[in-house]
Amino acid sequence: MPINVVLVDDHPLFRFGLRAALESSSDISVVGEAADLDGAVSTALATAPDVVLMDLELGMPGASGIEATRRLAAEAPAVAVLVLTMSTDDDHLLAAVRAGARGYLVKGTGREEVLHAVRTAAAGGAVFCAGVAPRVTQLLRGAGTAKNPEVLPQLTAREREVLDLAARGQANHRIARQLGLSEKTVRNHVTRILDKMRVTSRAEAVARARDAGLGQNSDG
Repeated sequence: MPINVVLVDDHPLFRFGLRAALESSSDISVVGEAADLDGAVSTALATAPDVVLMDLELGMPGASGIEATRRLAAEAPAVAVLVLTMSTDDDHLLAAVRAGARGYLVKGTGREEVLHAVRTAAAGGAVFCAGVAPRVTQLLRGAGTAKNPEVLPQLTAREREVLDLAARGQANHRIARQLGLSEKTVRNHVTRILDKMRVTSRAEAVARARDAGLGQNSDG
């Protein structure tokens, strides 16, 4: 039986080339294509593929492919979502893994590596392209520390996540995007964090957070 794949990308020419590359292998068949968030979910649910190759931007600001990945993980958990995108930043990488992606490839990855990734994801494995794989463990380790109730126990789990990202040097708008919150909500979290930690500045809170083990993957 061939590995059935759905392609999700808002560029028709890219989908055409990717389909040709995949179907040049006798064990892979492209059973559907989509160009947006709703189409990605509906096509995957209708065709029940083994793998969905998912872009993140899908023609709009923000990572709508993350939401599609999250919905598929909830509604079709047997489908392996494999991200194939131009984005290399940590925000999108961590968000994709948290949403349930089985792998993360950057566009420009060679044909053989893409074929290998599709086969690995279909078999239940996880695969990340060179340059991405070493960062996954570090990012998840930092996220795990942020969720540990023994770290700054006066804070809620969400407040520790916000503080962890702030300690990595991320501004409020990036924290909001990564956690799926509004900037106003992030600002409110920061205000409560300063109050609970009894500090007067963000810089002081960040320094104490790093002392406690947060922000290990600092951007700055």
